[in-house]
Amino acid sequence: MTVSAGPGGVAHRLREGMAGGVLSFPLTSFRDDGTLDPDGFRAYVADRLATSPGAVFPACGTGEFFSLDEDEYRQVVTITVEEAAGRVPVVAGAGYGWAQAVRFARIAEDAGADALLVLPHYLVAAPQDGLVAQLEQITARTRLPLIAYQRGQVAFTAESLRRIAALPGVIGLKDGHSDLDRLQRLTLAAPEDFLFFNGAATAEIQARAYAAVGVPAYSSAVHAFAPEISDAFFTALRDGDHGTVDKLLRGFYVPLVELRDRVPGYAVSLVKAAARLRGHPVGPVRAPLTDPSPADVAALTALLEAGLDLVGAAL
Repeated sequence: MTVSAGPGGVAHRLREGMAGGVLSFPLTSFRDDGTLDPDGFRAYVADRLATSPGAVFPACGTGEFFSLDEDEYRQVVTITVEEAAGRVPVVAGAGYGWAQAVRFARIAEDAGADALLVLPHYLVAAPQDGLVAQLEQITARTRLPLIAYQRGQVAFTAESLRRIAALPGVIGLKDGHSDLDRLQRLTLAAPEDFLFFNGAATAEIQARAYAAVGVPAYSSAVHAFAPEISDAFFTALRDGDHGTVDKLLRGFYVPLVELRDRVPGYAVSLVKAAARLRGHPVGPVRAPLTDPSPADVAALTALLEAGLDLVGAAL
């Protein structure tokens, strides 16, 4: 557990990790009857950690946070912390209204997480003062440093970014809007040591554009099922190998996004289906998500084989 290092220490570890690898958002393993599969999840997380991600974010969007009860959440975060064993930072998801987010924050504290990713609040739109107050309420009630996640109904202005960055417990922002004009304004408004990372769905598609405005770090859903592809892309992007970047975008990432966009929720359920194709014990998604159709699984299989072939790997 590294909470004693404080927000500054956690931010430093995250910055180092973000410079060296993609951010991993593991899937949560369920059995066929929909119950949590702790043993399957432990095996899956251990496999993800073996590929040296920059940090690991359990029980977030890809991990179906919205479908976990508090006991399941505790198990997911605890297992991740145990498997990480201090090698990389563990950032747990927390969300809904601030009162519920604090309940999850306290569970994550007890489990030994290093920080929290504050997921967009539930249902309602809110003014900027309310978005700031949400983080004020959470950070006042947890020892864990926070990373805010702007997506959906959450979008900070530059002034609000200054306000949340001034809070002692807020260390960074994950962006899922892909509004590069807004994002550039936010990076310029933030303190120099404030963390930013690209949290767009299938973030690799826009990774070069984000890097151009000073946000090179990103989360990778592809790492959840094909770290060979995600690591090859990360290395090519870092090294300025635009030929390889373009090859992977054309041959794998763009077709993956086109398949993902066929059905709402495929940003998670398609990723889970791909992980099952690789033999990982992740099980089905929980309602209201649905597993992909047989036809889409067949298309996914062909695409995954093609993508792995591009990096010299096999299904």
